[in-house]
Amino acid sequence: MVRIALGLEYAGDAFEGWQSQPHGRTVQDTVERALGIVADEPVRTAVAGRTDTGVHATVQVAHFDTSARRPETAWVRGANSHLPRGVAIRWAVEVDGSFHARYRARERAYRYLLFNAPVRPAVLAGRAGWFHRPLDEAKMAAAAACLPGEHDFSAFRAASCQARTPVRIMSEARVARDGDMVVFDFRANGFLHHMVRNLVGALVAVGKGSMPPAWIGELLEGRDRSRGAPTFAPDGLYLCGVSYQHYWPLPGEGRMIIRPRLTLT
Repeated sequence: MVRIALGLEYAGDAFEGWQSQPHGRTVQDTVERALGIVADEPVRTAVAGRTDTGVHATVQVAHFDTSARRPETAWVRGANSHLPRGVAIRWAVEVDGSFHARYRARERAYRYLLFNAPVRPAVLAGRAGWFHRPLDEAKMAAAAACLPGEHDFSAFRAASCQARTPVRIMSEARVARDGDMVVFDFRANGFLHHMVRNLVGALVAVGKGSMPPAWIGELLEGRDRSRGAPTFAPDGLYLCGVSYQHYWPLPGEGRMIIRPRLTLT
């Protein structure tokens, strides 16, 4: 048996999330069918982060075990020839059995793209969130400044979250504007269910003037999800990268983070 690590890219609005479902309309089901054709045997993948319906990925990392011996290019080009346009395998490398896409990941990076204009976008529909009222990115950036560090993120955790602990170590939380696009960047050792979308919802409440920047810190300390803002839409959320130790021969030594850049110009 050999273990193969994969780098994946996909448009989440074309699928019903990552995780396999009986109906088969998920990224995992679609990718496993394509890999199975190349391997000429059933393939089961494990992934760094199980994205929800509508959530995209520019860098998702997965792995699978197989008895098939194929050139690494065959796992990429061969599988891609059986994949729909909304998903692509970017790279494939053989790794040893100590590698695990989920449990060996050190950090994950997410970006949320929010189109901030009076009229909703058409070209970016499903690929960026939208908020019609003006947002103060400076206030949102100030609010986000309290997020880096080790915290209990219960206030930003979905009720259905199955994580054993709500404590996460966040190393980056930034908000910036590029024209009509407000960009939220988060990097941490792990994320809770709906955590990024709940953070964005709370920061938007600050940006539109409903709450002061200090409110984000109060939510963290209170650990009460019911006091937070509504969960934001998945449209603008991207998994942008997963980092690993240098030990495995992954592209960029597993540290590469690719940022999505979407504009209307």
